[in-house]
Amino acid sequence: MNIAYYIQTKSEVAFLYEDFTFRQGLEKMRYHGYTAIPVLSTDNKYIGTISEGDFLWYLIDDSNEEIQKITMKSIEEMKIKDILTDDKNPPVKITSTIEELLTRAMDQNFIPVIDDRDYFIGIITRRDIIKHFLNKKESI
Repeated sequence: MNIAYYIQTKSEVAFLYEDFTFRQGLEKMRYHGYTAIPVLSTDNKYIGTISEGDFLWYLIDDSNEEIQKITMKSIEEMKIKDILTDDKNPPVKITSTIEELLTRAMDQNFIPVIDDRDYFIGIITRRDIIKHFLNKKESI
């Protein structure tokens, strides 16, 4: 089964660029109602996923001297790439199998999909994967 059938393309998905500001990231997540969102490099390669928790932990990290004086101006100067931690949401290649997606969906709400050159092309949601298997079960 070709996973491309289930993909929500980049043009349909909210994402952030690594050079967006802290404030832009929070505003985009709030606007779309997401708790996690893909982060791309300026050349559209998938870098990782940032979550609400990443923003929160960055703010309360005692070792972060910038945060001691939070102002709207300081939030405008912080970049997403400074907040992004190890990627907890690794991508799959477009050539992956539906079974591999199912394994990933146990730990992730969505799975980022990249092409052979590591360019971000979209996501596949846990909901779409579950629907696939429910429809498959009903057709048996």
